[in-house]
Amino acid sequence: MTSQAAEGPETAVASRRSKLTPEREQEFFDAVLEQVRECGYDSVTMEGVAATTRCSKSTLYRQWRTKPQFVAAALRARRSARFAGIDTGTLAGDLREVARHAGENYALEGRLFQALGHAVLQDEELQAALRGALVEPETEALRAMIDRGVARGEVPADHPALEFIPAQIFGVLRARPVLEGRDADETYIIKFIEAAVLPTLGLA
Repeated sequence: MTSQAAEGPETAVASRRSKLTPEREQEFFDAVLEQVRECGYDSVTMEGVAATTRCSKSTLYRQWRTKPQFVAAALRARRSARFAGIDTGTLAGDLREVARHAGENYALEGRLFQALGHAVLQDEELQAALRGALVEPETEALRAMIDRGVARGEVPADHPALEFIPAQIFGVLRARPVLEGRDADETYIIKFIEAAVLPTLGLA
């Protein structure tokens, strides 16, 4: 007879997990991320999510074992690339479209960034999940825009500001709620792009 230990850790974890439909799993993910946004990461509990989703907390522990693993899985399931597919034909036009997309959709994700706060710095799995879900897809899309702009001759490949464009965009999205108590909406981000990013690149 094969023991659970002999099967190896991946098989052991799989044997502990119960089968969930994709819809039910997404319901769990939505619930835990909503609690993170509303209450902050430290206040989220498996018991609270279980109550919200009308399941037993043992179901959640059986699936994800710990709160960090649960939240990380929920983040990975949210992977999105809002900036992918933007291609207006010019780098300036692309960056203006980035501003529109970011302003339209960032409020919920911005609260998620803020709520995870210190926990992301302490937990490598959470940090990797957050980057993989919400940061890297967008930075990859931004780098593709920049590469096209360089290839078209709009900006020199060695322009020192190019590497900081993702940091500028993500920075202003996160900073305005802290500085002014308001989300960085579409109008604000477009003004930022026009006033701070395009002139630096020589594209104003």
